[in-house]
Amino acid sequence: MTGPESEETPLRRAVCPGSFDPVTNGHLDIIARASRLYDVVHVAVMINKSKQGMFTVEERMDLLRRTTAEYGNVQVESFHGLLVDFCKQRDIPAIVKGLRAVSDFDYELQMAQMNNGLSGVETLFVPTNPTYSFLSSSLVKEVAAWGGDVAHLVPPPVLAALTERLAERGRG
Repeated sequence: MTGPESEETPLRRAVCPGSFDPVTNGHLDIIARASRLYDVVHVAVMINKSKQGMFTVEERMDLLRRTTAEYGNVQVESFHGLLVDFCKQRDIPAIVKGLRAVSDFDYELQMAQMNNGLSGVETLFVPTNPTYSFLSSSLVKEVAAWGGDVAHLVPPPVLAALTERLAERGRG
């Protein structure tokens, strides 16, 4: 073929970063929406060696792979260090972040401006579905640890893993 048909269109890529400890339905909503806007969505699980999470990075990545498999264009990876370095290494020009409230915006705007200044990476803010506007991983863990029902807040594989982990720790 000759002409424009033979030229490959570059893939539109974005990253959805986070700790995902554990992944919630709010996270999945943002990832699903990003997967409809971009050809490839990298879900980057942050490694923070100074923080002990409920789930290991490998467990979080496994849960994310299982809960995002239906989208077909999501790649789950881990990273440590600067997110812009992760983006540069993979030629990702955009970060997708969900915003729950004005308080999120204050912090995320500063991060977006810093990331853009460091590398030219753009940040796309996606307003959270109102159903999940209060939802955070920390809140899910706390409610579950006290025996509250979080089944409507996390996907089934995460609920099973969360229930098992809390039982192991004697709090489930």
